[in-house]
Amino acid sequence: MSTATEDRVTWGSGPIPEIHPLDEYNRTLLSNVHPPDWVNPQPAGRYNLVVIGAGAGGLVSAIGAAGLGAKVALVEKYLLGGDCLNVGCVPSKALLRCGRAYADVRDAGEFGVRVPPGVSVDFGAVMERMRRLRAKISPNDGVTRLREAGVDVFLGEGRFVQPDAVEVAGNTLRFSRAIIAAGARAAAPDIPGLAETGFLTNETVFWLTELPRRLAIIGAGPIGCELSQAFARFGCEVLLLAGGHPFLGREDRDAAAVVEKALTRDGVRVDHKHKVVSVRRENGEKVLKLEPGEPHSELRVDEILVGVGRTPNVENLGLGAAGVEFDKDGVKVNDYLQTSNKRIYAVGDICSTLKFTHLSDAHARIGIQNTLFFGRAKASALTIPWCTYTDPEVAHVGMYEEDARDKGIDVQTINLELADLDRAILDGEDDGFLKVHIRKGTDRILGATLVARHAGEMISELTLAMVGGLGLKTMARTIHPYPTQAENLRKAGDAYNRTRLTPRVKGLLNKLMSWRR
Repeated sequence: MSTATEDRVTWGSGPIPEIHPLDEYNRTLLSNVHPPDWVNPQPAGRYNLVVIGAGAGGLVSAIGAAGLGAKVALVEKYLLGGDCLNVGCVPSKALLRCGRAYADVRDAGEFGVRVPPGVSVDFGAVMERMRRLRAKISPNDGVTRLREAGVDVFLGEGRFVQPDAVEVAGNTLRFSRAIIAAGARAAAPDIPGLAETGFLTNETVFWLTELPRRLAIIGAGPIGCELSQAFARFGCEVLLLAGGHPFLGREDRDAAAVVEKALTRDGVRVDHKHKVVSVRRENGEKVLKLEPGEPHSELRVDEILVGVGRTPNVENLGLGAAGVEFDKDGVKVNDYLQTSNKRIYAVGDICSTLKFTHLSDAHARIGIQNTLFFGRAKASALTIPWCTYTDPEVAHVGMYEEDARDKGIDVQTINLELADLDRAILDGEDDGFLKVHIRKGTDRILGATLVARHAGEMISELTLAMVGGLGLKTMARTIHPYPTQAENLRKAGDAYNRTRLTPRVKGLLNKLMSWRR
């Protein structure tokens, strides 16, 4: 039997962390990723592989290894699917899509579409849609799929008790190899009064059923930027506090400027100057004290959302008993993702500075090779793209220009504005650009940044070229349909070819053409 209270859902033998509201969609989600009637199987004598954590890295590790014939156990204390399904990529992108739909309606007049005044967003319906779609996707990460794949699923808190054994819910799982994929959680800044006053993170913002009238977001990284734009489009008054840190600090500065302009256009107030030094609750409001003082010494809001990064989940895993070295930044691994215990590997957010679902997936594939087949696959060999899903999106792969220069590489940059691209003009999406960094004197792609409404869909062509050792000359020879925004990638190849037409080459060509007349 399951029981629900306002604060907690209890399943059978004990509680699991909260999830709100407990409607039909969240009940469906729970039935797939933490079923109330689940009974852990009897442990096998010794597993080829035990995986702790059932996020992206853990799921790929477990299902991939089982598919190759290994005897696999997967341990998860919370919800199968991890952050991505439950509190990350899936719910956030559902919200962003609704925000984009509103913006399309709002701006429809530019396309000759007459929209009646008073169009607004039904926030409750937005959140219900998110929960419905998340529940629809959840079987992909659920217990039934894992069981059918041959994985023994153990729900409960797992911890190492020996260098070759994990304990979970009273069971001891012995292993030949193990993978730690316990992920990370939302970090919280050390601001006096913040914890007592209460705040939202990416793990709780999706519990909302009513739109806050005023929202302060601390942190101008990807989470802060994506959600600030979405909530502003929903009709919320949003202040995004960069706290003295660069806006989208990881990204190209020109790219960050385009995104900041877009957020401002949507009504987000971006504050680069002030830092939050304390928080308190007063008369039902949350009051943030800011420094330096006037004119904004205090800010009164209804909710605070914190998006200042992720903290690896290294606590309560018994890593000391397993002889696994770790610190506050995560589990220590070598280039093969092997920990200080040669039997045990780690993948994904718990051991990586870059915390992306697709990187956890890639790590898991390395982990399978290296744990089961004595492979020597290296994490450093990966070419890793990423995307911030604002509108427009910012996608990047490889080096930035300064990275190349720091490595002593002479770099040349091809820069193409979307304002010069036919399809972007026709779409009304011409605020963006493509930058491709190449090794000077060659067409070899070192890295690229793309700012466009669907940049995340286009960056993979550049990633494929880099992985395959293909340069801009190949891009120039590749026919792209006209008109498309992806055609800008071919144009980058054309731009590179034009740089090869030096005055000497042009002179020789002119002589050749004169001779042939």
